[in-house]
Amino acid sequence: MRVLITGCKGQVGYCLTEKLAGQVELLALDSEQLDITDAVAVDKTVAEFKPDFILNAAAYTAVDRAEEEKELAYAVNCEGPRNLARSAHLYDSVLLHLSTDYVFDGEGGTAYHENHTPNPQSVYGASKLAGEIAVAEECNQHLIMRTAWVFGEHGNNFVKTMLRLGLSHNQLSIVGDQYGSPTYAGDIADALIAMMLHVASGKQTAWGVFHYSGAPYVSWFQFAQRIFDAAKSNVVLAQTPSLKSITTAEYPTPAKRPANSRLNCEKIQSQFDIKPSDWQKALTNISAYK
Repeated sequence: MRVLITGCKGQVGYCLTEKLAGQVELLALDSEQLDITDAVAVDKTVAEFKPDFILNAAAYTAVDRAEEEKELAYAVNCEGPRNLARSAHLYDSVLLHLSTDYVFDGEGGTAYHENHTPNPQSVYGASKLAGEIAVAEECNQHLIMRTAWVFGEHGNNFVKTMLRLGLSHNQLSIVGDQYGSPTYAGDIADALIAMMLHVASGKQTAWGVFHYSGAPYVSWFQFAQRIFDAAKSNVVLAQTPSLKSITTAEYPTPAKRPANSRLNCEKIQSQFDIKPSDWQKALTNISAYK
């Protein structure tokens, strides 16, 4: 089985590459090796390697900066996936593509199902939704995974930020009125691989959008509490800071964040037997996040 991974140096791409190395015929490329916004380069790569599966973990994820770099965000998050989808369709590859909770406005009172109407409130969210639409338009054999609050040992994320700030601050103010699902990058990689193997085995597959994130749902403030609890019990920090819960209004950002980022993951569990990410278990290895 031939597998092409794009964005192999990102949080999820790194995990995918580690897990699939030696298991399949693998071509893992970062943005310097393959610029997915270059349609000619994408077509050449796919034509030469002829992958059975393309796992697209490449993305523009600078949420606040995207408000000023709209063209770049759309190039990477929309045109890049479109190029991959066109080539996947042309060479009969299956495309698995990562998306985000930011496609929703966050104003709903319950966890979002896949059939809830997207209404992104930021350039980042809008560019990711445009990418979803492009993938669906260009490639019939596609699986889109929306996920949220990604963290892992590799790359930049909330867990690493908290540990870094915990070294130099006695008190931290953390937003307590935004709720969602922390999701461990290694679990996302496992879920994508499980979906890929399901298709490869010849089992009937319903193409389309699936939600995958962690359980239980928490606020950023509660997530920070769990991080520092783990840091304390694993002696990662000699002392942990006191935490103060603040509102979104007290911590303004250029891009609007969804107040409700909770994703309902029943569909992916039903179709692929994939359970939500156990993000609290992932924190037991917190010394690896330093």
